[in-house]
Formats: sequence, C-alpha cells, structure tokens
Amino acid sequence: MQPSPLSGAQLLERFHALDSFLIAYQHLWRPKPFTHLQLPWENQHPELAHWLRARSLVEAEAADNHPERLAAPAPFPELAQHAIALSAVGALPSHPRSPPSSRLSAGVPGRKWQQISAFADCLQFQQAPQHWLDWCAGKGHLGRLLAQDGSALSCLEYDPALVDAGQQLSQRAGIHAQHRLQDVFAADTAEHLNDHHTPVALHACGDLHVRLLQLASNAGCQQLAIAPCCYNRIHGDRYQPLSSAAQASALQLSKEDLGLPLSETVTAGARVRRQRDSSMARRLAFDQLQRELTGIDQYLPTPSLPAAWLEKDFASYCQDLAALKNLPAPSDRDWAALEAHGWQRLAQVRNLELVRALFRRPLELWLLLDRALYLQTQGYQVRLGSFCPPQLSPRNLLLLAERK
Repeated sequence: MQPSPLSGAQLLERFHALDSFLIAYQHLWRPKPFTHLQLPWENQHPELAHWLRARSLVEAEAADNHPERLAAPAPFPELAQHAIALSAVGALPSHPRSPPSSRLSAGVPGRKWQQISAFADCLQFQQAPQHWLDWCAGKGHLGRLLAQDGSALSCLEYDPALVDAGQQLSQRAGIHAQHRLQDVFAADTAEHLNDHHTPVALHACGDLHVRLLQLASNAGCQQLAIAPCCYNRIHGDRYQPLSSAAQASALQLSKEDLGLPLSETVTAGARVRRQRDSSMARRLAFDQLQRELTGIDQYLPTPSLPAAWLEKDFASYCQDLAALKNLPAPSDRDWAALEAHGWQRLAQVRNLELVRALFRRPLELWLLLDRALYLQTQGYQVRLGSFCPPQLSPRNLLLLAERK
C-alpha cells in the first residue's frame, strides 16, 4: 500500500516520532567519518564498523542512494527499517497541465524543466490562484509556466542579469509579468506580498524559503507552495526552529548537521563524481600529513580549492596546501603511498557514511514538518508530499498551504 501525503494531525504526530528517533540515535549520525579517524560509535558496534571498513569505494557508491537495502550487521537493518517507516510520505496528486508552448522550455536544461513541470502539476488549490509570485525566480521559468493561463505573474530576483533576461523571455512568450530586482532579505520585501498573491518557490535555499514562509504568513497570502533546498544555507551557526514543537525539542542542530540531507549524489554526473572523489581522497591524504606536521591528532579544515588544484601532481598539492595553511613544509616522502592511503581512507569514509545516510531523509522530514507546523499555527491547512521521483531530484518534497 502506497503512503499518502501528510496533513492535519498527522504532521505533529510524525514530527514527534521523528524527533524521538533523531535524538535517540544522534551518536550515530552527528559524527562525520571524514573528520574522525575513529568514530565514537565503533566501539559500541565493532562488527558493523569492521564490516563497513572492509568494503570498497565502488561498493559504497553502489549503496549510497539506497543505504536501507544494505545487508549490513546489526543494528543497521533495524535502523534502516525504522528510518524507512518514519520517512514514508506519499506523492501529491498530479494534474498535468495542457502542453505549454515550446518557447517556455527553450534554453532550460531538460532535468530542470522536468522538475518545474512536476512542481507545477501538483499545485492544486481550492481557489484558483489569481496572481503568482515566483520567489527567487531566476529567469522566471516556473512563473511563466504557471501564468500561461492568463493569470498575473510577479517575479522577485536578486541578480540583475537574470531579471533582465527573464523580462525579455516573458515578453517573447506573450506573458504579462513583472520581473523585479529584489533582495528578499531587504526590509521593503514585504511590500511586494499581499493577500491575493500565491507565492511559489522551487528549491529556494535555507533562509530564503524561511523568509518567504514568514512574509507570506504576515501578508495574509491565501496559498503558497514551497519545495525547500539547502537547509544549511542559513545566516547563523545554529538552526532556529519555526514551530513551537521544534522549539520545545531537545534536538539542537548546527549548520553542519543541516547539511546531512544534502549528501546524496542522485543527479551528479560521472565527471563530477570523479572530481569529487579525487578531491576528497587528496584531502584525506593531506589530513594524515597535517596530523604529522602539526603533532595534533585532529582534523584541520581546509578551504574550498579551485578545480585546477587537482591538475597538480600530488606532492605539489600537499606542499602548496601546507603553505596555504601556514604549516611546516613537509619533507620529501613516499608521496605515492600517502596518496594511496587517501584513497583507502576515502573507501572507509564512504562506507561508514552509509550509517549517517539512513538519517538523511528523517532529518529532512523533521525540518519540513517544522515548517508545516509553523504554517498550521498561521491558519493554513497544509499538505506535505512528493512532487517528483527522487531520481529527478532528491529534494522532491513539497509543502502546499492554503488558508482555512
């Protein structure tokens, strides 16, 4: 039996269940294998730790998108089943629109257009929207698709080039739209929202979509639809809960914790994955080197490096990174052995990460339910469900809210 979207009292009930699960097992999902040579839970579950550490990088990659299917030692299977049950959310009803003009999808990458279309097909409200507000609109592709029926459209965007390009695209498509240059964190943003607007946000990051929830509620918007993304894109170092239930929770989340739901690689291409693996293996090898150079057995954060650094030979990479971090210059050594150690550690890290991966969706759903419960207290009826398959986008959960 397929699960249903969540609504009404189910939202708070599921939130409390997830909250208990995440608190009880935070010793498993908080520590990051990338920064720990030995994880705190490995002494508690030595058979699982040994089994995971013995696996290859290829095996880790194969299990990453569906860690719950892995036949690993206890307590992995029990945790996986619990996580699956708590993460079960059904698809929202989809009502495909009449085929849009080919001009609307021109220049939009295929996967992005599929996401836009799937999002739009799920926007079913009791009252037909009169004026769409595309939040952090980019060029306004989503807004134009929604407004092709003749409804009004406003697009708010921070980048002047995207505002200009969007206005030109709307004019060419014959859609009456106002593309406004707007920093949505500015004090005057509230002036652009009122009760006849239906705000929509597809993959607006962190504080950007939280800002919309707050402003739309205050403005009395009758409806809104948000598919959040990048929960870790926040201004502070700690997560600020929105609902009273989350505020009362003992679960305190750091910016680093908020990155856990984003660690899937469903849509990454082969070249991107190779670059990512090479970069991580080198960083892990350098981590071994820096512990030796500093005499401190602790992970040292390193800055995000340009892709050109991967074109350096490994010795130069380590020497230049040591200089960048003001570390003692490394003496000559068996660089090939050190690099091989980095790849070996990467395989272990990736496999140990599969334990954390079981908690990706539960934590994401906890965050979404915090938003849903906040909207409930603002007088909205809320539905939470998926709008597309995870293969199309791992960030496939959508909040639909409408005033009672």
